[in-house]
Formats: sequence, structure tokens, C-alpha cells
Amino acid sequence: MIRLSAAELEVAATLVHSQVPPTPLHHWPLLSGAVGAELWVKHENHAPTGAFKVRGGVTFIDWLRRTDPHAAGICTATRGNHGQSQARAARAAGLRALIYVPEGNSQEKNAAMRAFGGELVVHGSDFDAAREEAFRVAGAEGLTIVPPFHRELVRGVATYGWEMFRAAPDLDTVYVPIGCGSGICGTILARDALGLSTRVVGVVSERAACAQLSVAAGALVETDTARTFADGMAVRVPVQEAFDIYAAGADRIVTVSEDEIAEAIRLLFRATHNVAEGAGAAALAALMQEREAMAGRKVGIVLSGGNVDMPLFRQILGGTTPAV
Repeated sequence: MIRLSAAELEVAATLVHSQVPPTPLHHWPLLSGAVGAELWVKHENHAPTGAFKVRGGVTFIDWLRRTDPHAAGICTATRGNHGQSQARAARAAGLRALIYVPEGNSQEKNAAMRAFGGELVVHGSDFDAAREEAFRVAGAEGLTIVPPFHRELVRGVATYGWEMFRAAPDLDTVYVPIGCGSGICGTILARDALGLSTRVVGVVSERAACAQLSVAAGALVETDTARTFADGMAVRVPVQEAFDIYAAGADRIVTVSEDEIAEAIRLLFRATHNVAEGAGAAALAALMQEREAMAGRKVGIVLSGGNVDMPLFRQILGGTTPAV
């Protein structure tokens, strides 16, 4: 199981901050009033790619260049934010970045990945199908596979938890969305490295609940589909290495509905004028669901990303929950 010491996180933070400024942790009175808690928001939507994944790109590509200086490039699969991160870091290092996305992927995330230098290939009906193809092609073309979960990705991602907990070590509870798991695992590892007692709560869409089902069963549980408009959480197949960390380190895993995610997006915009994508608003959706239990406490949420396509955002602000 991955473990990170405080010293390792400090080194990772120094590396990440050489390319990615620390993101703000803001207290929003209107938002706090809406949920009945002292709420602090970790704004990963303010990162250079609009999402927390940018941190893992820095550490993974740095590790690759040190351990395999002759690497020709990387191959990976994504719904968008991970792909932007890897394309940005790989191309800056002079490496090829081959990125697989599923059919119907966000057009604006696809455009951003291409703008960062990624070569996009559309394959399969969902993320997990694209992931399987990326693994196959990486081997065939001699590229380094970037899996959805890797120690070097987590080491970078954990720096947002490092920043958050150093700024607010007295948080009672932090809510974190779960896709493949790097975000929640990084948060748990940062908390543990700093010796804090903050409860970490994972959040999944009820339509992509493999992490919650796996924790409940005590073993990995795959789902047949993961059809949620919160594409950052649209995962059918849980990752064992991530499960090992969040099953032991998370206080609980909460499921939220599509309507709850959409309402959280609207609330974030109304109260803070920040744009959140579906996964980015999921933590707030879970807190709203649990607001009676959290009343009066000091609580954090991770706004993990703000990369939502304009037509989808317009629809949500108009009061409609997108159908997928």
C-alpha cells in the first residue's frame, strides 16, 4: 500500500509549486449559510488546467524522465482532466502524449487536451473501454502507460491535501469526489502524514458507485455502466491500490444523485460565482445531503475541477439536470 511521509510530501509540493501555484482555500459566508456549517472550499478549479489532476502530471513526468530518460512518450486514457495534465507535462518535457477518450467525451476537454499537445484517439463507449485500449496500444507502440492510479500520480495530487491541511489543520471533515481514486487517496495520505484526525468522506455518483459498493462488500465490485454527467466520476471498474487506501482511511463513502450534483453546481455559482463540473460539485452535494449531521462544524470540500462544457453548464443553470 502507498504511504507518503511528511518529508516526501514537502519535496513533492516544492516540485509541483515550481510549475503549479498553490490553489486557494476560501471560506464563503453565503455557502456556509446554505449548508449550516463553517465551510472551506479547496479551489482546484483555479489550477492551470482547471482541475487537480495537473499536479500528478508534474510528478509523474518528472519521475519518468529520471527513471527512463530514453522514454519516447506516454499513452493514457481519460475523461479529460487527467489527459490535460499528462499532455501538458509530457509535451513540456519533449515527449509524445497519446491520449484515449471514449465516444461522446466532453468536446471542450478534448479541445483543451489537443491545445496542450495531446494526440487524441476516440475509442469505446466509456472510460474503462478506452483504458483497456490505451494499455494495449502503449505496449504495441513502445510508449509508457500512465495508468489511472500510480504512486507518482498520487504523490502529486496529495499536494493539494498538504496545502489544505496545513492551512486549516482543524477541519472536522473533508468531502472528496472519487473517480479512480487519486484525489481521495492523496487527501487521506496527506492527512495521515500530518498526523491529523480529520474525517475524509468519499463521494460517488449513484450511477457510478463502484467505490461505494466495493467498500460495502469489502472487495472490488464492478458495475455494468457508469452513466453520469459527472464524467470525472464515471468509472465502472475500481482500482485495487486505491481501494486499499480509501477502504481503510475514509470515514464513509456517500452516494449523490444527478439532481443533487446539478443543484450543487447551481449553488456554487450562485454563492461564489465559481464554475464547477459535475465531479467538482459532488463534494458539496454530499455535504448538502448530510447538512444536519454537519451543522456547526468546520468542514472542507474539494472543488476538484471546473471544466464543464458551456451548453451543459447553461442547461444546469437553467434548472435542468442533464440526461446521459
